[in-house]
Amino acid sequence: MYIVAIAWLYVAILMAVTEATHTAGTLLGGLFTFVLYGLLPLALVLYVMGTPARRRAIKAQESAELQAAQAASAAQPDAGAKTTGDAVAPVGKEA
Repeated sequence: MYIVAIAWLYVAILMAVTEATHTAGTLLGGLFTFVLYGLLPLALVLYVMGTPARRRAIKAQESAELQAAQAASAAQPDAGAKTTGDAVAPVGKEA
C-alpha cells in the first residue's frame, strides 16, 4: 500500500516542480498543485484504506480489556456472588 503512496507523491512533486519552473508558473501554483493533487487525495485514500486495520485494533483492545476484567473478577473468591444470609436481623427479632 505504501509503494503506491510513494509513487503518487513522486508524481505530485514532479507536477509541482513543473508548475513552479514553467515560464508562466509560480511557486504558489506549484505549492497548490502539490497540496491539491498530492497530499489531500493521498491522505484521504490512506485514511479510508486504514479503516479496517483500525477496527481490528479497537476490537482486539476491547477483547483484551474484557479478558483482563474477567481474570480480575475470577481472582476474587466471591466476586459477584449473592450473600448467604441477611446481615441485619428482621425487625422485632434479635439475633
